[in-house]
Amino acid sequence: MTLSPGRNGEISFWYADIGGVPSPRPPLTGDAKADVCIIGAGYTGLWTALYIKDRAPDLDVLVVEKEFAGFGASGRNGGWLTGGFAWTHDRYLSTGTPDGVREMVTAMSGTVDEVIRMAEAEGIDADILRTDELMVAVTPAQWTRAEEEVRRRHAWGEARVSLLGAEELASRIRIPKALGAMVIGGVARVQPAKLVRGLAEAVERRGVRIAEQTEVLGLGPGRVETRRGTIRAKIILRATEGFTAGLPGLGHEWLPLNSAQIVTEPLPDEAWEKIGWQGQEIVGDFANAYCYCQRTREGRIAVGARGTPYRMGSRIDRRGQADPATVAHLMARLRRHFPAAAGARIDHAWCGVLGVPRDWCATVGLDPATGIGWAGGYVGVGVSTSNLAGRTLADLALGRETDLTRLPWVNRRVRRWEPEPLRWLGVRGMYALLAAADRQEAAGGPPSWLAALGHRLAGR
Repeated sequence: MTLSPGRNGEISFWYADIGGVPSPRPPLTGDAKADVCIIGAGYTGLWTALYIKDRAPDLDVLVVEKEFAGFGASGRNGGWLTGGFAWTHDRYLSTGTPDGVREMVTAMSGTVDEVIRMAEAEGIDADILRTDELMVAVTPAQWTRAEEEVRRRHAWGEARVSLLGAEELASRIRIPKALGAMVIGGVARVQPAKLVRGLAEAVERRGVRIAEQTEVLGLGPGRVETRRGTIRAKIILRATEGFTAGLPGLGHEWLPLNSAQIVTEPLPDEAWEKIGWQGQEIVGDFANAYCYCQRTREGRIAVGARGTPYRMGSRIDRRGQADPATVAHLMARLRRHFPAAAGARIDHAWCGVLGVPRDWCATVGLDPATGIGWAGGYVGVGVSTSNLAGRTLADLALGRETDLTRLPWVNRRVRRWEPEPLRWLGVRGMYALLAAADRQEAAGGPPSWLAALGHRLAGR
């Protein structure tokens, strides 16, 4: 097996797949005015702009972006469009009711159909394929977690979730030592960069201005300061997700958690005969330090996991370049789950950051007193969550009271992250404990107490 990837960084494989990083749009050319200014041209910012213009076509909407549209997680993620509820349901009871949380689960699951509907309406070819999600268990402890997760999701109204036994799973995909899987219906696979580039073009067709290469230096009520000029706007919406810590005064708001991926060369037919995977499901596992995988349009395998989870001082990667230890970790995951691909060339490795609030639960909101709104903290399920956030932010920005603006994640605030080195120690300590728990569970024992300690350490 090749010891190093053919490419490392260069934002992501998804951009290489469409011919490379696009030429940037023009930057802001001086002071400007708008009805709504959105900071960040990723999924959240673009969905928000699109729904605002659909509901109020006459509003002047300006999106400002430090790099280019889709530079962050929107152009680097694993391509899982799941509509999943990845957070602790009980925590939303502090700002809602059990029925309200169930309504949020239903709204979240509906994002899959909504994203596909909008992609079809806008002519966005993003390799979208409706399929299932398979979360595989390869140890008794992982199978216990799978059973508990199905019970928990059913209790919160998610009926599309069930269990598959080992034989049923093997008829769909063959993973060594697999005991079974949790299967989630109604999900889809996407090519992330194609989706975000298509969204950028869709909002521009509606008259939205996107100013790239325009770094935000600060913001306040009615004002966004950039290196290119000052923007005056009544409504300002922050859609910066994992890059939020880089804004002045927001260094402790959301932690930028690192995740990385590798992708193989296209595999030959004989490899797929051994693996199966003809349904092209999105595939993960129930390890404490879990992974996420995709079979791409052209028959590659993409494998992602946390790798080096957090860098001291909320530092960000260099244009997606993954460190050698993380690449080696991902290659080991590939060999473990897909031995038929063990000799495949690794064509690309990359990484990016996702936003993590102190309680690991996503939020969206707007302060009517300042006109400043926000959305993010998706903790790894942003492909679908960003769509619901965009629709909700649009309603909030337009002053509309809707079913979406009454969901319990709206205007929910939690305490900020601790100063360094406490947050570095907490997050790195958590992932060290999760890895230790996986090693312990691999021997066949029950779920390790080390994982529970790790989650508690970082407030997860």
